[in-house]
Amino acid sequence: MAKREKKPVHHVRMTDGKRAIIQQLLQEYEIETAEDIQDALKDLLGGTIKEMMEAEMDDHLGYGRSERVDRSEHSDYRNGTKCKQVNTSYGSMMIDVPQDRNSTFEPQVVKKRQKDISDIDQKIISMYAKGMTTRQISDTLMDIYGFEASEGFISDVTDKLLPLIEEWQNRPLDEVYPVLFIDAIHYSVRDNGVIRKLAAYVILGINLEGKKEVLTIEVGQNESAKYWLSVLNNLKNRGVKDILIICADGLTGIKEAINTAFPQTEYQRCIVHQVRNTLKYVSEKDRKAFAADLKKIYNAPNETRAEEIKDSVTEKWSEKYPNAMKSWTTNWDAITPIFKFSADVRTVIYTTNAIESLNSTYRKLNRQRSVFPSDQALLKALYLATFEATKKWTMPIRNWGKVYGELSIMYEGRIPE
Repeated sequence: MAKREKKPVHHVRMTDGKRAIIQQLLQEYEIETAEDIQDALKDLLGGTIKEMMEAEMDDHLGYGRSERVDRSEHSDYRNGTKCKQVNTSYGSMMIDVPQDRNSTFEPQVVKKRQKDISDIDQKIISMYAKGMTTRQISDTLMDIYGFEASEGFISDVTDKLLPLIEEWQNRPLDEVYPVLFIDAIHYSVRDNGVIRKLAAYVILGINLEGKKEVLTIEVGQNESAKYWLSVLNNLKNRGVKDILIICADGLTGIKEAINTAFPQTEYQRCIVHQVRNTLKYVSEKDRKAFAADLKKIYNAPNETRAEEIKDSVTEKWSEKYPNAMKSWTTNWDAITPIFKFSADVRTVIYTTNAIESLNSTYRKLNRQRSVFPSDQALLKALYLATFEATKKWTMPIRNWGKVYGELSIMYEGRIPE
């Protein structure tokens, strides 16, 4: 695991000049508390900005405030000030912006139409990434910084992400991915006043270096062979030429779409989902024993032995839970590819650590927001959560060297040896 990078610590280096300023500050503002310091700094910030703007106006006009000039020689001159409210790290404040007669002055310290000088955009996006709602963000900004940010303003700030999301969704991909995982998480989204459930489909790949990579996130479409074919064709259009194994739950139409888009690709039914779906039929008191029997199936040394164990487990539990093992028989052809691999490769395929850690990040969004106001709001939250989760993905998955060697033999000629 990569070591967490420590933030640099600011060390205060005192000088005689700084001490003199501090003493003058203490006397001028009669400072007694930390809050007094904040108020003093806020006042100084406003004054500093005003003086810097006045200097910019001097440069713009070509003469200083106190200079006497012949107006006939100058087409532009000062025309008072205009009061403007800005948000800062110390809260809201009013500043006096110098004006010129011809309205050609363009201040750079605080630009025209700029109402925020606190890097608040990044703070808003950071809070949005943690799953906070626009209302919660607005309340937090008021509590901490003392200024009001409307929900519309917050939405406008986060909308700046949309071009980045589109660019990310269309970025070029590698030509070959040894393993791809497809999983779905469901969210409640408001649509014209009606709350409906939408699926967010996450496609995560293991690249040739053994590193995890989220290829795309798709929101909202109904599962069908046509839909999945369009998703897979999109991957092809972004440069993907081959996938060795696609591991997914029983998504409607996924198998047919894989056969069409990537005919050589092996479809592996997700073992973890298969087990979970089976245990839904089982009472709490029997789940541990039933799960132990299922483990014997997917840990079997080969397909023949696995099928024998499957039949034995079915017979053992059929009287008590007649429907529990039906999906194992129905989906057996999509479960069995795993049995030709060694334990190292099986671990990559059926222990879904690769995608489960990512899913835990996505599930936090469900806990923090019961309903998303729109599809777009959900997409923005998922994008930010993805970037937050994938920051730590710097190392290959465990035993990748062994896994890669086996895959290069099993799928000869399809990945570089």
